[in-house]
Amino acid sequence: MTAMKTDSEDSIESIRPSNLQAFANSSTLHGMSHIFAYGHMTFRRFLWTLSFLGSLGLLLLVCMDRVAYYFEFPHVTKLDEVAAPNLTFPAITFCNLNEFRFSKMTKNDLYHVGELLALLNENYQIANPHLAEPQILASLKEKANFVNFKPKQFNMTDFYNRTGHDISDMLLQCTFRGEDCFHFNFSTIYTRYGKCYTFNSGLDGNPLLTTLKGGTGNGLEIMLDIQQDEYLPVWGDTDETSYEAGIKVQIHSQDEPPFIDQLGFGVAPGFQTFVSCQQQRLQYLPPPWGDCRSAPLETDYFPTYSITACRIECETRYLLETCNCRMVHMPGTSTVCTPEQYKECADPALDYLVEKDSKYCVCLTPCNMTRYGKELSMVKIPSKASAKYLAKKFNKTEQYIGDNILVLDIFFEALNYEKIEQKKAYEVAGLLGDIGGQMGLFIGASVLTILEIFDYLYEVFKDKVLNNYVRKDRSRRSTSDNLVTELLLIPACTCFW
Repeated sequence: MTAMKTDSEDSIESIRPSNLQAFANSSTLHGMSHIFAYGHMTFRRFLWTLSFLGSLGLLLLVCMDRVAYYFEFPHVTKLDEVAAPNLTFPAITFCNLNEFRFSKMTKNDLYHVGELLALLNENYQIANPHLAEPQILASLKEKANFVNFKPKQFNMTDFYNRTGHDISDMLLQCTFRGEDCFHFNFSTIYTRYGKCYTFNSGLDGNPLLTTLKGGTGNGLEIMLDIQQDEYLPVWGDTDETSYEAGIKVQIHSQDEPPFIDQLGFGVAPGFQTFVSCQQQRLQYLPPPWGDCRSAPLETDYFPTYSITACRIECETRYLLETCNCRMVHMPGTSTVCTPEQYKECADPALDYLVEKDSKYCVCLTPCNMTRYGKELSMVKIPSKASAKYLAKKFNKTEQYIGDNILVLDIFFEALNYEKIEQKKAYEVAGLLGDIGGQMGLFIGASVLTILEIFDYLYEVFKDKVLNNYVRKDRSRRSTSDNLVTELLLIPACTCFW
């Protein structure tokens, strides 16, 4: 009877499914029930195994591709047009392309800067008299007569300020949104072009101007006299003289200084130039998605960090290290370069830095910037019909009007701004969605399926490890109990004294 019972139990154990088979037949993971079916290995089970392993391999490849793409930290650029009830008008900076007025130069000025401006040679003599017009040559000969002349102290900052073109002489007409504006509405600022002027700078204590409409007549319109008769004669290649006639203009925000020698655009006399602009607000992403600096950035000379402020500071620092002085337009309180230092060191060093050395000045991009896109168009001024009227109005000749007068009209194209924003192209949610979708496609798995697998592994761990530990613990306790029982059963010793 006992032998028959034992054979029956062995038979039942042989047909009882293993834990893995039980899990496979109850799991939501597709194909598992076919792979771990009851019975012996068949060709059908072999095909299901190959199919499952192939699908699992493809899943792993796709998941690796998605993970690799995520760690590339891609971004996309979003462009949006945003309407606004009003817009702050930008700062408008302009410079005459001629830095110094010839009539304002004194004999002492010519003595000190004549060689720098290529007007005199190293012997303090007129460099190229055959190139000069008779009137200019006569004035120059008088100023260049240094017989018994005792040079006085010379200051480059005073020279730039005194000989630069004066806004009160250049500005013939000015209107903003149809209302008159005047020379005192412009702030003086120094750039590499010398003495320049900024409208709506925000530095003069006045509130920033705004505009309520787009189109011509709703912005700034100025008529300027560039005063070509005051231009220095150009007898050589120098950084302080220009071949061109006109002005250089830059449209920028009030938070950044002008960098007009590199970012400005030219306006020629004899034309009315229309500049249609649009405010652009840029938002960049910090690393690893982008290159901007999210932490607050500071500068030594400017209240607000910008790329142009950084570049101006970098140029200043470079000249202080190279020439032990700074140019007039550079910020700070260091010693201003003398004319000799300008010629021998400052001009060549700055030209080298701007044109060739791209490693010294590395400026970080702020994550938020404002710039102004622009479109230019122009018409001839004056027309034949208006030439005589303008000549009479400004008490000039018609030839002078055509050679010196220009009109600049700057306005917003429309009352909206362009928002250009970098956004993360692939975030964690997208990565998980892609992996989850591929899991469902290839092996029919989900998050709950993963939990099922972990639950099965936990049960196996508990059954194999914890149960063995419990059995060993019980065995040790049983041995200990038996030992105690044997000790209790030892007969007590009777002693006789």
